[in-house]
Amino acid sequence: MSDRATMERIAALVPAGSRVLDLGCGDGAMLDFLQRERGCSGYGIELDDANVLACVKRGVDVIQLNLEEGLAMFDDSSFDVVLQIDTLQHLRNAETMLVETARVGRVGIVSFPNFAHWPNRLAIARGRMPVTRRLPYQWYDTPNIRVGTYKDFEVLATKNRLNVLDAFGLQDGREVRFLPNARAGTAVFKFERG
Repeated sequence: MSDRATMERIAALVPAGSRVLDLGCGDGAMLDFLQRERGCSGYGIELDDANVLACVKRGVDVIQLNLEEGLAMFDDSSFDVVLQIDTLQHLRNAETMLVETARVGRVGIVSFPNFAHWPNRLAIARGRMPVTRRLPYQWYDTPNIRVGTYKDFEVLATKNRLNVLDAFGLQDGREVRFLPNARAGTAVFKFERG
């Protein structure tokens, strides 16, 4: 997530001064932004060696950990906010990690590619898997092991007794609140345990 406008929209959901855990933090750009712009503190969790090094170079505290192994090292409500920004679709245990996000943080924020965005629907109607700016991979080389939609997440949140505090789509850095399932390439949800 390198687009600054998208980063700002998601960061606006994080209360200033929060203690944050960023799951799958990549190069640490979001946590660095939250530290500088919102006065937050916290840790990133990342597996990739190059990304861990990038976090360290940015001055972001990072723990090298495979998220598939869970978050047992953290107590309930250890953080004000737990982020999963473009992480959920890469996990085999996506539902478990969603529940763990709600356990470890007072609030969770997730974002993921919305597979129901209209260009994706059009590609499927033409008989092909979508390749877009938001989903730039062919079906055979994508790092995404899951595809989901805005509406799918609403159902999953209800199933796991999560209270959705805010939800919207993002398209080209702008919030989409009217028909986000069809009109936005990214789904964003802020939630807490029910």
